Amino acid sequence: MDIRALTPDYAVSPQIDPEDLPAIKAAGYVTVIDNRPDGEIPPDLHTDVMRQAAEALGLTFVANPIIGGAMTQDNVVVQRAAIDGSAGPVFAYCASGNRSSVVWALAHAGERPVEELIGIPARFGYNLEPLRPMLSAKG
Repeated sequence: MDIRALTPDYAVSPQIDPEDLPAIKAAGYVTVIDNRPDGEIPPDLHTDVMRQAAEALGLTFVANPIIGGAMTQDNVVVQRAAIDGSAGPVFAYCASGNRSSVVWALAHAGERPVEELIGIPARFGYNLEPLRPMLSAKG
């Protein structure tokens, strides 16, 4: 598992296993957001399996599947609501962490400087530069 903290309260990661959840909790995260559609992954990593494992540890679990290249405004709204409604730091995962970074940036467009929304994920290898016009339009 590779926790990539974009901010003190929001981190992204490539796909995790149920066995990673205790370490995520120990790192201080209280909400886990699954941005991975079940159709992309084997059954042992599906939403229901991950939800049961997270909730058994007392973690809040939010399923917000984002289809690669087909993110919707609903995905952005759900992600933002999960972030805002969390009682503490949020951990989001997808295949590589990229979708979880993109949806974070879109959820904060107009509130944070565009340079931050692009630059912070870039430190972890996520290229959000193509989103600059969209992120700027919301500001």
